[in-house]
Amino acid sequence: MHQYLLPDYEKRTRSIDLLMFHCNAFSLETFASILMETKTSCHYYISTRGDITLMVPEDLKAYHAGRGEWRGEADLNNRSIGIELEHPLLGQSTYPSVQIGALMELSRDIISRYNIAPYNIIGHSDSAPERKPDPGSHFPWQLLAEQGIGLWYNRRSRSKETSIPKLLEAIGYPTSSPELISASAYAFCRRFLPTLTQIDKDIQHLVNNPVPPHHILDSELFLRTLQAVALSFNPPQA
Repeated sequence: MHQYLLPDYEKRTRSIDLLMFHCNAFSLETFASILMETKTSCHYYISTRGDITLMVPEDLKAYHAGRGEWRGEADLNNRSIGIELEHPLLGQSTYPSVQIGALMELSRDIISRYNIAPYNIIGHSDSAPERKPDPGSHFPWQLLAEQGIGLWYNRRSRSKETSIPKLLEAIGYPTSSPELISASAYAFCRRFLPTLTQIDKDIQHLVNNPVPPHHILDSELFLRTLQAVALSFNPPQA
């Protein structure tokens, strides 16, 4: 593992219980320069070649999550580890297998050491759906879940709830306004139904417009999948 330590961090005041995946379109050196200029940071960076670089030690709070919420809680930087992956299209095409292999090895180690619950393994767009599009529609969530990293769903078992805001909230998405509900629905599809989302090859436009106009809320496939995922994230108690 390499090191490229960043200057912007602070002490944690609570324990780690969340793992967040990001992606960016820059090489390590360029990305580090951007982070230092904006006084932000992350814990790890993984290149397209699968090289892992430590940027902030895990016991310190890095500034990677920004404003957001997951499962009703904010203060995301304080409780999370942030991993950045290099991807020139911000996750809108397939990630290199060597990069995902490195991510899985690192993630399994982090999850085991902090006992992170599967429902607390998320992408940046899950917690900040109105602001962020990463790690993108081609991030291999199902593959990771099959390797014990995060959750997927069973298509044959669904929640009986029909309220879209309640289902999104049950999974963890923020739903405090109509705009957030719409953004959370799109972020949900980036993760679980990527065929319903759009590819934007203009990366700057994508960054500035992470939620395009859409009719996902009217889709029967969206509702059925949302019900299945909600049940996976909140299984009945024995």
